[in-house]
Amino acid sequence: MKKILVLCTGNSCRSQMAHGYLEFFAKSRLKIFSAGIEVHGVNSTAIKIMKEDKIDISNYSSNHVDEYSHIDFDYIITVCDHAKESCPLFDVNDAIKIHKNFFDPSKSDHKSKLFFENFRIVRDDIKKYCKEFINEIV
Repeated sequence: MKKILVLCTGNSCRSQMAHGYLEFFAKSRLKIFSAGIEVHGVNSTAIKIMKEDKIDISNYSSNHVDEYSHIDFDYIITVCDHAKESCPLFDVNDAIKIHKNFFDPSKSDHKSKLFFENFRIVRDDIKKYCKEFINEIV
């Protein structure tokens, strides 16, 4: 079974959303992991926004990339520029490396009327990307 690691800076938002959609579209045909180069905990707004699309990530955990250093991944997907530039696995793992930078909605102004909309826009971009990715490799 192919193994995919999704990386972000804090493994709290974008990588968690991608993890949820990759699992949904892969339908147990792939093993999906997500991690960060830091650990920030799963973002509560990301959980809420994903539930709107019937994807439950509330039981996911925020993990550090070092926890998975023993795994030979087939694909490593970075979903933010900082992770791509900082990830040690990019130098040592033979996995196919893919980078797709997504805007970080958690950096949006929490008081803005557009706060939740920013999460939805990123969620929908990640969903589209993950569906296309799974369709290409499965």
